[in-house]
Amino acid sequence: MKNYCLLLFLIIALPLSAQVVLIDGVPRDTSYTIYSSYIKEKKKRPYIEIVKPVFEGLYAEEKVVYKKTGEGRNLHLNVYRPDNEAEYPALLMVHGGGWNSGDLSMQTPLATHIAREGFVCIPVEYRLIPEALYPAGVQDVEDAVKWVYANAGKLGIDKNRIVISGCSAGGQLACLVGTANKDSYIRAVVNIDGISTFLNEATIERAERARLEKTKMPVDATWLGGTYSENPCNWEDASALSHVSGNSVPVCFINSSIPRFHNGRDELVQKLDSMGIYSETHEIDDSPHTFWFFNPWFDATVNYVVSFLNKIQL
Repeated sequence: MKNYCLLLFLIIALPLSAQVVLIDGVPRDTSYTIYSSYIKEKKKRPYIEIVKPVFEGLYAEEKVVYKKTGEGRNLHLNVYRPDNEAEYPALLMVHGGGWNSGDLSMQTPLATHIAREGFVCIPVEYRLIPEALYPAGVQDVEDAVKWVYANAGKLGIDKNRIVISGCSAGGQLACLVGTANKDSYIRAVVNIDGISTFLNEATIERAERARLEKTKMPVDATWLGGTYSENPCNWEDASALSHVSGNSVPVCFINSSIPRFHNGRDELVQKLDSMGIYSETHEIDDSPHTFWFFNPWFDATVNYVVSFLNKIQL
């Protein structure tokens, strides 16, 4: 009955393009994949190529349980690291998908290529809209950070050098968790085309218009449990811009050429600057939102990440 009610809610609340199915008893939207992004972007950019993972020289451990939810479901993460006995910094990686779709495997190409540069890369699963609304996904990512810190010795990780990254919605989550940095375990953030605030006039107006016109609610408002007028606390609390403090850490922004995915970035940089916290921003010209999946932008993305992490001397 619980799963049926969830599916009924999703039919009403989610966009018509959503493809919600039950997988191992968990409702999932399967519409967002690397391949679906490729098909979409190739229409405008026929030269793009999907980048494949490279496992040579790496040790891989997949489907590691890091948490059991209140409903009894196991959440997993994958570990990719150089296949030796050395200790390395950790990069916890959060996939995108509009808080609604996608899975941790979408981070595998980036994870394996970055791991080869001397990092323990850890893509993480978290609960999405079909299963749970905000703040469940945030809590999952926070718990993943705690798990990495607690298990650092077993994984050959320097627990004092834990970084969090994310792409799109995953970038929003990484930036939020890293900027708040509640347990002070995180040393840096890499935000790849994720917003830094929901408190954007156009974003708020789009959701309010949908509410008044009784049309499909935008996915961000669905995740946050309503429009800004209905649930302002969630909109504010989910914005990294609301959490800059002495616990905040250096941030690297890697952005597409699409302005709406930069929401809050410049304001966050200003706040970090005012507190003497380092940040850097890279915009990739003429790039689609999901540039990190594809050549010709993949290598630049990896280089920006690795250069930033080396620069702040992790």
